[in-house]
Parts: sequence; structure tokens; C-alpha cells
Amino acid sequence: MNSCEGPRAKRGAKLFGLAATILIVCGLVLAGPAFADRNQCAPGGVGSARPLPKDLTTVEGGVGRDEGNTTATVESLNAIDPGALGLSAPGVLTVGTLSDAPPSVCVDSTGVFTGFDNQLLRAIAKKIGLQIRFVSTDFSALLAQVASRRFDVGSASVQATAARRRTVGFTNGYDFGYYALVVPPGSPIKSFSDLAEGQRIGVVQGTVEEHYVVDTLRLQPVKYPGFATVYGSLKTHQIDAWVAPAALASNLMKPGDPAMVVANAFTPGHFVAYPVANENLPLINALNAGLDAVIADGTWAQLYSEWVPRPLPPGWKPGSKAAPTPHLPDFAAIAASLHKPAGPVTPKSTLAQLRDQFLDWDLYKQAIPILLETGLPNTLILTNSALVIGLVLGMVLAMASMSNSWWLRWPARVYTDIFRGLPEVVIILIIGMGIGPLVGGLTNNDPYPLGIAALGLMAAAYIGEILRSGIQSIDSGQLEASRALGFSYPAAMRLVVVPQGIRRVLPALVNQAIALLKGSALVYFLGLVAQQRELFQVGRDLNAQTGNLSPLVAAGLFYLLLTVPLTHLVNYIDTRLRSGSSADDSDEPSAMFTSTVGQGMI
Repeated sequence: MNSCEGPRAKRGAKLFGLAATILIVCGLVLAGPAFADRNQCAPGGVGSARPLPKDLTTVEGGVGRDEGNTTATVESLNAIDPGALGLSAPGVLTVGTLSDAPPSVCVDSTGVFTGFDNQLLRAIAKKIGLQIRFVSTDFSALLAQVASRRFDVGSASVQATAARRRTVGFTNGYDFGYYALVVPPGSPIKSFSDLAEGQRIGVVQGTVEEHYVVDTLRLQPVKYPGFATVYGSLKTHQIDAWVAPAALASNLMKPGDPAMVVANAFTPGHFVAYPVANENLPLINALNAGLDAVIADGTWAQLYSEWVPRPLPPGWKPGSKAAPTPHLPDFAAIAASLHKPAGPVTPKSTLAQLRDQFLDWDLYKQAIPILLETGLPNTLILTNSALVIGLVLGMVLAMASMSNSWWLRWPARVYTDIFRGLPEVVIILIIGMGIGPLVGGLTNNDPYPLGIAALGLMAAAYIGEILRSGIQSIDSGQLEASRALGFSYPAAMRLVVVPQGIRRVLPALVNQAIALLKGSALVYFLGLVAQQRELFQVGRDLNAQTGNLSPLVAAGLFYLLLTVPLTHLVNYIDTRLRSGSSADDSDEPSAMFTSTVGQGMI
């Protein structure tokens, strides 16, 4: 065999494999059904009315009533001074909300935060005379961010439990909530009493559903970060049951889905309200006044009928005790008139379910423009800015860790140990929520630069170790020969040793850049406005809007388009630097030093 045929054959096989993979994926995508019309972040109107479950109408004590924490009256709107409400930005109500819990809170296809809770809060802010600014965050961090004044108010269908009142204050109730027990068809679980140890019971972390399973049922659930994820796990039988917010579950469940509600439950005395910092009583009073005002003028009833049309529980009404009872349509009668007996649903094969969930071509076409316009630029800004910080600070750490002076060496080692030892999410939250309030004047309370700083500081710890290992791998004779030729120590290091060391660890540096690119998705924990969302968050929001995982796959393809060419480029450059020939003509495998955000080089 000719010596040139080996590399050419390998190159041809690689190209053929890549082309075959693309054709297979495109064929599966094109074969997928169209679900682009499924927008869960849109009001269903009275046509989506449903009756109140029978097992809730008999609850003693009143569904969602909390007489002890409901104010008798509210202040007059004319007596409210918008400038004395303790807002983080004068005249602007900064709201922490979610993007993945329709119909209560979500981001629509145009990138606008909407849903019943957010639309109602818009109307309340207008009554008070405030502008409003929504910021996306994670539910598990929301109450802490409200308590620390990162947000003026939270909007996420938060039930005002006694435990939560120790952390934040609450307005009067604007909605009631209850739990739904969702199981796959044919499940032996028929009620909450059937839940037992050994079963995988899904909940979203930090919700009242989690506390209900842990504190009331005395069980240990499987905790998920988002609602779409836990529902997807239920449909694929990875969990046995889901204790879910009932309104959200009914919105997620579509005809033909392998899921059904078998029971409902409620803990009396907990209404749904807006959390506010405990000490900010003027803002709580103002929001209560605005809530009563939108109830009185019919806005509450209009929004309720559009987004969550269901009968009110006996004896329950929103607002203060003095607020009028809203006039609502007879949702139970409407639901009965619209109800049509469902015919038998043909069960889908596992392959068909996977195709429906991951290969929806219409959703790819919907997701790609948003990923290009919003997600990709923000991902590149976060990654490149943090990489610059990491390279500069990493070189400083590398030189300091090799210094003979202990006062340089030990601080560098402590910094490296801390930032490599802590989980990435912990570092991001500490910097965003711990340092954020101290530098709010410089950042205008925008967490975006804090996210860049957190990513850069983490990257510096790993890059510093990579550079140190590369520099120390250079034979000491290189430095001695340079000094013998008249170079000073700094010049010898800068012109001779460091360039060779960087060349040796170039693949590891690129791998660290790739890990940093993927780690940029964690910035969403700090809370971002819609225009600041990176690739993962855009895909996550579209997943929440549609209940389909295709947008997340589309986001993953963008990550591949960024990382795969970069990996092959650095392999090519590394081989050229080592042998002086092209990567295809060299039989010498390139040495790779792998590094991830959670694994460094020593």
C-alpha cells in the first residue's frame, strides 16, 4: 500500500461519516411531525375552562384562605408615593420571575415575559404609577434574591406559607393553588395515599410540592430544576409520579400524552401572593392597593378568564377582605358544554415518542432565528470576555505559583484551591448575590457583568494550572542557555520559555475555552432579562413554551458548531507546530491535555 493512502483513507472516512450523520439527522428531523402551533405561553381563554376538581370542594378550612394574613382594607391609591417604595431603581419595579412555568409565568415567542401572574403585576404597577422590569431567575433562588433586594418583588405563583414568611413578606392573595398527582396510564398509584418509599416521585426543587411530599407525606422525592424536565421524565417513565402545580400540569399535558391526573390535594390557609422583602412594608401596602384596584375595575377577572379559567373555591376571593368579589363566567358550565368524550388514543412507540420530543422540524425553524439573534451573541460575549480575564489572571497565578517568594506563591495556591474546589454554581451565586449588592452602583444592578467576572475568575484557576504545567515542562537548559546569551530573567521567560510552554498546552487551553463556553449557561442563575439570554436559556424557554425538547437540541447543535471546529483547528495547529507538516500527513497522534470546568490540571 502506498504510504499516502493511509491518511487519505482516514480523511475520506471522516468526511463520509460526517456526511452520513448529517443526512440521517436531517432525514429524521424532516420526518418529524409539526407541533409549532403548540404555544403553552399564550392565554387559552374561556374555551380552555375547566371545573374545580371535586376533591377540592370538600376541603375544610377554605381553599387558599388565610384570614390572619389578609388585610382588612388597603391604602388609597392617591395616598401612595411611588418615590417612597424602597425600589432598587426609582420609578421601576424590578421583578424576579421564571420563564418555564406557563400559564402563570413564562416567556412568549417574542421574548416578552407574560403569563397570568406577570400580566396581573403589570396592571397593578400601572395603577401605582410604576414602570416594570422583568428578570428571569431560578425558583430555588427567587426568595433569597427578593429578601436581599436583588428584586423588588417576585412573580412565580409563590404560595405564602408560614415557613416562607420568615424569609420574605407577602401581599394579599391573588390566586389559589393546589397539587395534582400525575402518573403514567396504567399506574397502580390512584391517590396520594398510594405514594410510598421506593417510588420515584418527581417534584421541582424549592416548590411547595416538594415540601408537601417531604413534610406531609414523609417521603423523599426526586428533585428537578424545572417543570418541563420533570414532565418529560414522567412521560418517558423515569419517575413513577409527579406532584405538580395543578394549573401548570393541565397546561403541559396534551391529548395523547402518556400521563393522567388521578388526584388533587390542597393544604388550607396558603394563598398565592407576590413576595416582597420583609422590611419593605410601603411596597407591600402599595401592591395590595393596586391589587384591590384591578379587582374592582374588572382587570383581575379578565386576566383570570384568559389565563387560568376555573371556578373559585367556596368562600375564596382575591385581594383584601374589603375587595369586591370578582364577577366571573360560569366556568364549570362552560367546561361541561365544551367537553367532548375522548376516543381511544393509540399508544405511541418509544421511537415515535423520542422523535416527537427531539425531532420537530417546525420547532427547529422557530428556534434557530432566536438562537442566532439572542443566544449566540450573548454566549460569545460571556465566553470571550471571561476567557480574556482567565488568560490574564491565569498567567499571573502561574507565575506567582512558581515564585520563590512565599507571599506570592501561597495566595496563588489558596486562590486556585478555592476556585477549583467549589462547584461552579456556588461561585456564581456567591459573586452574583454576595458581591452584587456591594457593586450595584457600578453595574446598575445588572448581573450580566457579574456573570462574566464569575466565569473569568473560575477559568483563571484552571488556566493558571495549565500554564504552570506547560512552563515547568520546558527543560531548565532553555532558561540557562538564554541567560548565557545575555537575556535577563524576565526577557528569557517572556521570549523563550513561556512561548514554548504555551505551545505545549495549547490543546488544553482550547479545551478549557470549550468548557468555559458550555459553563456560560450557568449565568442564568443570577437572573437575566430576555435580551441577555444565552443559548441554553433560549432553548430552555422555548422548551417551556412548547413542551418539546427540540429547541434544546437546536441549542445543543449551536454548541457543537462552536466547539467541534475549534477542537479540530487546534489539533491541526498543534500537529503543525510539533512536526511542521499538516495534520492529515502526520501519523503522530497529537497529545491532548483535557480540562473541564470541574477538573483541572496539576
